[in-house]
Amino acid sequence: MAKQRLSGQRALVTGASSGIGAELARRLAREGANLVITARREERLEALAQELRDAHGVDVRVVASDLADPAAPEALFAATEGSDLAIDVLVNNAGFGAYLDFVDVDWSRYAGMLQVNMTALTQLMHLFLPKMIERRHGYVMNVASTGAYLPCPTFAVYAATKAYVRNLTEAVGYELRKTGVKAISVNPGPTRTEFMDHANQKLKGLGEAGLMSAATCADIAVRKMLAGRRNVVTGFMNALSMWVMRFIPRAMYPFLADVFMSAGVESVKPAALPAPSESKNLPGS
Repeated sequence: MAKQRLSGQRALVTGASSGIGAELARRLAREGANLVITARREERLEALAQELRDAHGVDVRVVASDLADPAAPEALFAATEGSDLAIDVLVNNAGFGAYLDFVDVDWSRYAGMLQVNMTALTQLMHLFLPKMIERRHGYVMNVASTGAYLPCPTFAVYAATKAYVRNLTEAVGYELRKTGVKAISVNPGPTRTEFMDHANQKLKGLGEAGLMSAATCADIAVRKMLAGRRNVVTGFMNALSMWVMRFIPRAMYPFLADVFMSAGVESVKPAALPAPSESKNLPGS
């Protein structure tokens, strides 16, 4: 049996009801971590919690939470560190997007996106990091996206939130370099999750062929986190593509992003978009 590198530690995973979040919970449990898993869909969380208890013998707590609610980060902290339940690994995975031209998305949807993708993530880091620093041990994993590297037409706000996540994580990770605490930004490319359904995207041709599994993405993320990396793009071709971008004039980035997105996905009709109250705290990145 492989060594369990997180045995006796506890991870908090947001957006854990499906997709990358659920696979991250599974991967962390394989490393021996006890878990607190959170998302809006409590029934899915309970099913996942029982699966992980049965498979790995770890302690799993379920906290139903909607990170679009500004009070949610404080409530999560109160339910964990505030109740003497130390968190050694903070995984900020919850997030959602909208694949339409900027002006065609209701502001209420953008407001929820900014709250979940950036504000809640930042507040959770601000709440949990002091305790980790005090103990001189811990990890923060923030799930960004390859969209963090590009200004993405029809995905403008989502990609901008992920650029924020990536830059914040790398900067704070540097600040933490002498504390014993590590921070990593994980940047998945196209991944097979429910994310696209909720972002009003439909795969076509090249998009379907290029999907990574959520389990593979989670495995890379956890391995690189434990290795002390500050930033990782999941998948060789994704990483190569982002590396090549540094040799291309930035003025071409929106055009290239548009070509890439158009080759793999198409937008569903705006009428099919879920209402903002139904799209909050969705899994995936």
